[in-house]
Amino acid sequence: MTESSGDLLALLFRTYADAAILNSPETAHVVVDGQELVSANAIPGVSVTGRREDGVIVAEITVAPGVEVRNPIHTCVGIMQPEGDQRLRVVVALGEGARARLVSHCLFPYARQVRHEMEARVDLAAGAELDYSEGHVHGPYGGVTVIPRSIVRVGPGARFRSDFHLIQGRAGAVELDVRVEVAEGGVAEITARVAGSGSDRISLRDELVLAGREARGLIKTRVALSGEARAEVLGITRGQAAGARGHMDCMELVRDHAVARAEPIVDVSHPQAKVTHEAAVGTVDQKQLDTLMAHGLSPEAAVDLIVTGLLR
Repeated sequence: MTESSGDLLALLFRTYADAAILNSPETAHVVVDGQELVSANAIPGVSVTGRREDGVIVAEITVAPGVEVRNPIHTCVGIMQPEGDQRLRVVVALGEGARARLVSHCLFPYARQVRHEMEARVDLAAGAELDYSEGHVHGPYGGVTVIPRSIVRVGPGARFRSDFHLIQGRAGAVELDVRVEVAEGGVAEITARVAGSGSDRISLRDELVLAGREARGLIKTRVALSGEARAEVLGITRGQAAGARGHMDCMELVRDHAVARAEPIVDVSHPQAKVTHEAAVGTVDQKQLDTLMAHGLSPEAAVDLIVTGLLR
């Protein structure tokens, strides 16, 4: 393990209360520092492998059919230097009826000129359940470009929940692209929470394809902007089968000279499918602000509390 990878884990332990569980031999994990695969640990029922292939770190996580993983599976990736590139390919597969929680920690605290690209493929067999959380910790400089792209297949009766959150430090440039296809009786919930400031540029694209009968899905997006930040949110839900139900819920809060744009696309191609959406883009609600200030908060503290509540 290199000195910088030790720093990576030390920061992880300071940031997340449950990170020390990585030291447990009963916890499956992958740790990647820059372009170096630092550690990979498999446990019974969970295969974890990692390798370097044509300049890309490839991590594969497979949960055997019927296995319910007790501890969350962790992936920890990051760059502890001001400059650097990281390219990852992550392949996750859950067998029929398997259940797991996957927690991904993405750490770029000193980034001034850092680029992080990740391509993920997730495959859930019939009746499987995956709860996926991806949390970013960035520094104050905004010098990081983050490009996560995911393709997810949710099998019959399977359930997929994801939560992408980037609310610590400057976002930098973010290009999030997620496509989830849901089979008969499957359920998918996609959530993204991002805070932008300074000159940050944020692009979020979530696509939900309700391809199977009685498939259900939700896209939920929360963005808070200040300074000169810009954000574009594109949510797409396609209802393609009888009984399919989808909903998109987007809220963007802007302050200072920030600019936000939301575009929901509803594409229904079956007469018995239904997709709804709602979007709200605006500044801090004055009534909320007045109420909090009436309880003794300063204007700055009241705004911070409203933003925190939006991104929670």
